[in-house]
Amino acid sequence: MRIKGFLLPTALALAVAGAPATAVAAPADVRPAKAVDLDVLFVSAHPDDEAGSLATLGQWKEKYGAKAGVVTITRGEGGGNAVGLEEGPPLGIIREREERTAIGKAGVENLYNLDRVDFWYTASAPLSEQIWGHDDTLGQIVRVIRTTRPEIIMTMNPSPTPGNHGNHQQAARFAAEAFAAAADPNAFPEQLSAEGLTPFRAAKFLRSGGTGSSAAGPQCATSFTPTVPTDQVFGVWEGTPSASGKTWAEIEVDARREYVTQGWAGTAAAPTDPTKIRCDFYTLIDSRVPYDPADSSPEAILRGSVLPPVTGGLPKGTELYLTTDRFDLAPGATVEVTAHLRAPHNRALVKPRIDLRLPAGWKAKGSGVLNNDVPSGKERTRKFTVTVPADADTNQQQLIGATLTTRQGVGRTDRAVRVVADVRGTLEPLPEVGTFRTWAGEGGYPQLDTLIKPVLTIGSGKQRSVRIDLRNHGRVSRSGTVTLGLPAGFTADAATKNYPALAPGATGAVTFTVTNTDATLPTANEGGTDGDYGITITTTSAAGSTVETGALEIVPTTEVPRAGDGTVDGVASPGEYPGPELDFSRIWEGQATTPQDASATGRIAWTTEGLKVIVQVTDDVLGKKVVPQDCKRQRRTDSVEIIVDPKGNSTDTSTVFKAGIFPITDDPANGNPPCWQRDADNRQGPGATTAPGMTVVSKVSSPYTGYTIETMIPFAVLPDAVDPARMGFNVLVYDSDTQDLSSQSRLGWSTFTGVRADPYRYGLATLPGYQPAARQPSTPVFPDTSARSVHSPQTIAQSAVDGVAPAAVPRLKNSALRLTSAQRVTDGVQVTLRADRAGTAYLYAWDGDTARGEHTVRLAAGDRVTVTVPVSGGTPTSLLAAFESGGAAVAQQVPLN
Repeated sequence: MRIKGFLLPTALALAVAGAPATAVAAPADVRPAKAVDLDVLFVSAHPDDEAGSLATLGQWKEKYGAKAGVVTITRGEGGGNAVGLEEGPPLGIIREREERTAIGKAGVENLYNLDRVDFWYTASAPLSEQIWGHDDTLGQIVRVIRTTRPEIIMTMNPSPTPGNHGNHQQAARFAAEAFAAAADPNAFPEQLSAEGLTPFRAAKFLRSGGTGSSAAGPQCATSFTPTVPTDQVFGVWEGTPSASGKTWAEIEVDARREYVTQGWAGTAAAPTDPTKIRCDFYTLIDSRVPYDPADSSPEAILRGSVLPPVTGGLPKGTELYLTTDRFDLAPGATVEVTAHLRAPHNRALVKPRIDLRLPAGWKAKGSGVLNNDVPSGKERTRKFTVTVPADADTNQQQLIGATLTTRQGVGRTDRAVRVVADVRGTLEPLPEVGTFRTWAGEGGYPQLDTLIKPVLTIGSGKQRSVRIDLRNHGRVSRSGTVTLGLPAGFTADAATKNYPALAPGATGAVTFTVTNTDATLPTANEGGTDGDYGITITTTSAAGSTVETGALEIVPTTEVPRAGDGTVDGVASPGEYPGPELDFSRIWEGQATTPQDASATGRIAWTTEGLKVIVQVTDDVLGKKVVPQDCKRQRRTDSVEIIVDPKGNSTDTSTVFKAGIFPITDDPANGNPPCWQRDADNRQGPGATTAPGMTVVSKVSSPYTGYTIETMIPFAVLPDAVDPARMGFNVLVYDSDTQDLSSQSRLGWSTFTGVRADPYRYGLATLPGYQPAARQPSTPVFPDTSARSVHSPQTIAQSAVDGVAPAAVPRLKNSALRLTSAQRVTDGVQVTLRADRAGTAYLYAWDGDTARGEHTVRLAAGDRVTVTVPVSGGTPTSLLAAFESGGAAVAQQVPLN
């Protein structure tokens, strides 16, 4: 197998993909002449994030020879383990192996782990960025791009849509930033000056998925209808047969089943009926090269970058893209549009001319004729002033297009802009949404704002302020009114409010007080349309009116009384819980249930010491009992999760309390007691350590019809003092009818997609009469130990030949560590090491699939030492070495005689 510039041993390619082989090494003292040259790079947060794209990557590899790689920011050591007790870094190494085996089924041989910690499930991109570190992580991704030079970068959804993992969001935002930074010589200049890398301009940037609808079957790509008409969405059908005779849908299922630690071994078989096989969809976020939005072929994304354009198209490597000085345009406004064209590195563009394509009624000034040819590798621009018609429809996106005509061929591109009213009024964003909008706008991707529906929550029967944010996009000062349209069961302190004059470009706001007057309206995801009660925002000025939409979501509320007499014994004594009974039976994920299959009710009360909660669960089948040392990740089997947000204002779970309680464990010697722990919150770990003084009693019925859990949570273990006027509270119930640690149904009190990690969607409680003690909030505790590339023989084996150092840190020269006289001896593998600087060497006796022994050596500059790597079982065929020094590293592999 040849990768542009040097030979990649087939055996090694198989070994790092998880298949046994005899490894062959590149010379240990010679840096590869050129690193691996990729065509596609998928940037993700965890192992398995790329799984939904393997049918696409496999097709491209088999049919067009397109080589793909995957960046995985963490090894997923914060995830669950359905088949063992490993967790933390050991689990991360297992998950890396699963990933290499899975992606190998699609012909993907290059995996780059960045060694960032996988801390817990969160919906917060800002928290992910805080824990991973922005500049260092971005720099690692840029280094991978500059080293492997992929024409196409793919990632996930960067927006805080409900249920979207915050790690996924942040990984996608890093990918977007890296797409720009890798091409910028002013970004991470030390990679150029000290590491010998050069800027690299990837051609296209896409996210997986598409917002819209499509029919399954062979025509799924052409039948896709985007929700936002200006979105450029491409589909690749999974039903295409592979050379093996299996469809790529079947191969993708086979790959998914490799993720056994995540409970995916039982993934359902792929459909065999072609009409039921779906497409993989990808939405174009940015493109430096021309593209044809009408091309629905499986290779459409590759055209103009990995593959030549269609007949009559521009030469491969030609760049054509548009930029605008603004995204939001008012009717009658003008926008400066710049067309950028760059000739391929190996040929000039002859007689180039650029013509704009505009919506009906739009006008443009400026000439697209270039007087001279564009020399190879050079860029030219043409500027146009485009005017929006004074009567243009508002609140919609439009495409400004450009066509480049040369003697060699023709190409086209597009750029989305949004037409808005002179004064636009929008619902105030949630904090995470506001952060995303700022990021998208500053990064040049404001069109991504359309991914998010504006919502706010309101307590059942309660009131809240609702702010409408205003911006004048026009050319003259404007004043006017804002009218808030509410559904039945809601009122506002005024239907319409005035806003004072706003200068061009200025911002303002009006605020309404909204009340849910009908407390009988269904709450949570049972209310409205999928939980949303739609509202309208009509903003009027002398230029006219425009209507925006949003939604209110009702969360359940309760009054928590002071507890009556009674101990924590698993029984609600008369008067012990004077408050109302709460329904914890709303389903929010998984299979629908009946009251007998899975349902729950409960009550809450307070004492001077803490909160008392009792949960009574009806259940027909007891799921797998965990052993006490596996008391974690309660979502896998029958369990209860109790959540308290002390101030009711948390933006992520690092400032809340979350207790996962298993009603029974597999511990017959001690009577199968319950166990509890804290999970994905302010301080995680075993309950006795992280919640001292918390009491839990469980009563499991016999014969089994369910269980009751009663607990007392001391106020002292909460991350902050409770606000008795607004405490966030939720109870979630997990139901499993299996013995493989996989839950079927997830129920709860305040139930929405993503509710576990979205505190704004928790229910609200008041505690009349409670006087909190003065205290300071607790500092969140985050996991700080990740799996490391120097502890992964598979990573080292790949790094030894592909030019990217372990963890994508700066690469040392091979001469930093010299390995000589490597040979098998009676008790292991003996090797002599010599270092030209102080550092640590990590050695592995490797049989092409498994490390048969390992040894770590600390070396001083000039050290020459001989060591023996002990071997246990098997016959190693090579020695792997990773050497770390001063934040840089290098990997080597030498054969054994």
